[in-house]
Amino acid sequence: MRFGLFGTGHWAAHTQGPALAAHPDVDLIGVWGRDPAKAAALARDLGTRSFPQSDVLIGAVDAVSVALPPAVQPGLAIRAAEAGRHLLLDKPLALDLAAADAVVEAVDRAGVSSVVFFTARFTEHVATFLRDVADRSWEGGRSTHSGSIFGSGNPYGSSPWRREKGGLWDVGPHALALVLPVLGPVRDVAAMTGPRATTHVLLRHESGAVSHLTLTVDAPAALVGFHTEFAGTDGIVVVPRSDVPAVTAFGFAIDELIAAVAAGRDHPCDVRFGREVVAVLVRAEEDAAWRAAAEHR
Repeated sequence: MRFGLFGTGHWAAHTQGPALAAHPDVDLIGVWGRDPAKAAALARDLGTRSFPQSDVLIGAVDAVSVALPPAVQPGLAIRAAEAGRHLLLDKPLALDLAAADAVVEAVDRAGVSSVVFFTARFTEHVATFLRDVADRSWEGGRSTHSGSIFGSGNPYGSSPWRREKGGLWDVGPHALALVLPVLGPVRDVAAMTGPRATTHVLLRHESGAVSHLTLTVDAPAALVGFHTEFAGTDGIVVVPRSDVPAVTAFGFAIDELIAAVAAGRDHPCDVRFGREVVAVLVRAEEDAAWRAAAEHR
């Protein structure tokens, strides 16, 4: 499958790009970026060429791999879908529901395949675990995603959207990608912020189960950790850690998109699921903002 890579940042250079370049079933046609000099340098590193215009690269490929900020990603994804290109996108799909809906509508109209990359969901033993426990009866769950990206040398600490949106939008999608397949769609959302821009989210699922998410990207070193568990009448089960490199997981995501295209079937982590994640995050952000404003009335 002919792919184009869109983006030149750390994620494009160290995860998406190397995975695409190494994949035996991928022909990496080229790279486009908002900074032409960075696009040219990354293209050289990946053994391909840079394209000065995004639409020209879209026209030269079968699928796009997008490593752009979530405010930029939807517009490019819509143009690619309208051109009949399959989509390998990053989380979160968008930063608002209107943009997420527009991507879903474009994919539906075009009939193309899509995958949104949530790292742990593309670790084989984690994906197998989630499938195995999804049909059990659960009363609740808890997911803690406490990262620390603002220390010296962290490649994500200077990301403007991460600084603005924090852990809710950065690691929140990872937590939801583990919780939603097991506990099901969300009915009610409540949220509040705590120290270090930590967002605590309480979800009531349509199944009746209740889950609690603790999300931050500014945790002190002693509190950095990632843990998800589900509780039911048979006890507590813990989701295994995703212990493979992100570039390996992304290679599996490429496999999954190619397989979905070949079979003409939807993928569990397609843009519809990505839209479901965005809907929860939007409601959590709004509820946390309402509570914060109420404290100052």
